[in-house]
Amino acid sequence: MAERGVHDMGGEAGGPVDNHEHVPTMSERRVDALMQLMRSNPRSYWVVDEMRRTIESLTPEHYNASGYYEKWAYALRGLLIEKGVVTQAEMDAKLAEVKARLAEPSEKC
Repeated sequence: MAERGVHDMGGEAGGPVDNHEHVPTMSERRVDALMQLMRSNPRSYWVVDEMRRTIESLTPEHYNASGYYEKWAYALRGLLIEKGVVTQAEMDAKLAEVKARLAEPSEKC
């Protein structure tokens, strides 16, 4: 029998499920918008099955420590690199730029 993926919890105790509605954060809305843009025509860089595969290939530690939209963001990043839309070096450089900008003290008017 094949080993179960971290996402396959069928028949296992998974703890309580929080099914309360919540107002999506701006970050969640942005991840959702980016995913929709990358999957819709004329781009159609990937299909939902590829997104699912990418999410399900996260390590158990990474998968369990990440929220729903965090998993989407990791899938988005991985698929953009996998499909050759950006390179790993370009992604690393942009992430370093954003982290540096966020580390700077903000100016208040």
